[in-house]
Amino acid sequence: MKAKRLAELGLLTAAALIIFIIESFIPYPFPVPGIKLGLANIITVYAVYRYRAYEAAAVLLVRILLGAIFGGNLYALVYSLAGGFLCIAGMLLLKKVIDEKHLWLASIFGAVLHNTGQIIAAVILLGTPAILAYYPFLIVSGCLSGAFTGLCAQIVVNRVNSGQ
Repeated sequence: MKAKRLAELGLLTAAALIIFIIESFIPYPFPVPGIKLGLANIITVYAVYRYRAYEAAAVLLVRILLGAIFGGNLYALVYSLAGGFLCIAGMLLLKKVIDEKHLWLASIFGAVLHNTGQIIAAVILLGTPAILAYYPFLIVSGCLSGAFTGLCAQIVVNRVNSGQ
């Protein structure tokens, strides 16, 4: 891998980590655990559409690991990994049918997959299917936050493509 590409990936990872940490300080008024904007996913969606699959996955993995360490919540690591990798796998597959001009759609599907991965991990870890009661709320919030982060990533890609 060339040094320039490695530096770009490092900067993307750092940006995603900074966004993740800043977002962790935002209080959320929702009574359902797991609901948040997921602003760091702007970087993930951008990376999926602008870099190779393994590079986008590496950015996500490093952000999740460092986010858990810096955020002080290693317990959440399992949920983040389960959700993150189901999300990125789905978006990488969707990239083949959803072009760059509509990447915000892939972001919505990615957010739903992320929530699905988290719910699966919670059911397995907690050993209770009662946690599935949260799933409809997570799907709705995932669609909304996925649309927002996807539109933000769409703006970034459009700006990069136009050279601004």
